Amino acid sequence: MSVGEYRDLSLWFDQLGPVTPRARLSGPTSVDVAIVGAGFTGLWTAYYLQALDPSLSIAVLEAEVAGFGASGRNGGWCSALYPVSASTLAAEAGLEAATHQYRAMRGAVGEVARVAKAEQIDADIAVGGTIVLARSQTQLARARDEVREAAEFGLDLHLLDAVDARGRLNATDVLGGTYTPHCAAIQPAKLVRGLADVVEARGARIHERTRVTAIEPGVVRTEHGDVRARTVVRATEGYTARLPGARRALAPVYSLIIATEPLPDSVWDEIGLRERETFSDHRHLIIYGQRTADGRMVFGGRGAPYHFASRIRPDYDRVPRVFAALERTLGELFPVLRGATITHRWGGPLGIARDWHASVGLDRDTGLAWAGGYVGDGVSTTNLAGRTLADLITGRTSELTALPWVGHRSRNWEPEPLRWLGANAGLQAMTWADNAENRSGKSSRLAAFVNGMMSR
Repeated sequence: MSVGEYRDLSLWFDQLGPVTPRARLSGPTSVDVAIVGAGFTGLWTAYYLQALDPSLSIAVLEAEVAGFGASGRNGGWCSALYPVSASTLAAEAGLEAATHQYRAMRGAVGEVARVAKAEQIDADIAVGGTIVLARSQTQLARARDEVREAAEFGLDLHLLDAVDARGRLNATDVLGGTYTPHCAAIQPAKLVRGLADVVEARGARIHERTRVTAIEPGVVRTEHGDVRARTVVRATEGYTARLPGARRALAPVYSLIIATEPLPDSVWDEIGLRERETFSDHRHLIIYGQRTADGRMVFGGRGAPYHFASRIRPDYDRVPRVFAALERTLGELFPVLRGATITHRWGGPLGIARDWHASVGLDRDTGLAWAGGYVGDGVSTTNLAGRTLADLITGRTSELTALPWVGHRSRNWEPEPLRWLGANAGLQAMTWADNAENRSGKSSRLAAFVNGMMSR
């Protein structure tokens, strides 16, 4: 991509202005730690490695520019969400382990805000929490179930009645909702680019426009020379499928987003989000939104198809029918926004493991480390991953290295065409489930079945 084209990646990149890529790798080299991917995972890992052991030589290799992937194109949530429910995690690893994992996720939200302040990265952070609306009786039942489950694990999730929910977010048909304070709205491109600057200033080498062609024990192969290292970190998330031997490790699933023009105060007085809360609702097909620092509504959701053989292409970032559906849904939620000018439309792939488990780990025999599978909740989870990888790589035993996601190995996705059929059938099933619930007023058995199948 040209310098100017990076602005088209997202609203967030457009707000940065022109981005000049750093120098490519200029030939073979050796370092202590080679990190593949200059998104949040790779950069947080470098940041905390530098704090634990400033003597380490670190190279970060990026196919485009820092933040090019999901880190610079997400919806701007820094949340305590984790892709596996607390009850599922408890069934696998025990109540105490699941509680510690979720407590660590809550801590990651505060840690991101702390580092941004300490490093003077102005990322428009507002810790306003998250409200998830219930707009039908079946959604309200799910909200109550989530609050009951959260209470079992000591999680800070509150049930709201219709009045309190509308007091935070005045959408249509609100019957209630849930609220947690553990989420921040952010400008992610400012955060990831600022973090890259900090890491580079402390001595790490960041080579942009340096495409990695293979990861092997002790070596990263690129188009511009090999990088030898004692430890190699795979931090490629939604782009993992492009690496040899990893096509079935993480499925790249697209999420698409729109943003309005800056809205007048009178519109925000009607909508709410006075604390810049992030928001969603309890439908099955995920939607998400936030109020930006400059008064825009950013609104996104799933609905774009999974592409055969885990293909990733720039034109998949923009699907007109999905953008139209997002605009339609936004107008249904907030009639005052019907006719509002949409200034930005974008999207990109996120990584999903076969069992929906995020994971982090280090194989000490090969020196290969990894983190990923965040299922769209990576802004905070990457921070936890970076701190955990730093402990693992430097040989520290800590509370983080004992968390249940450490060393978790998800099985591979099915080969094609089963992968394509299953992923897109699951996507369609969630749409059908929402429609069926709206018609019948009863919880969808189809959604429960699909969720069970996908988590196996």
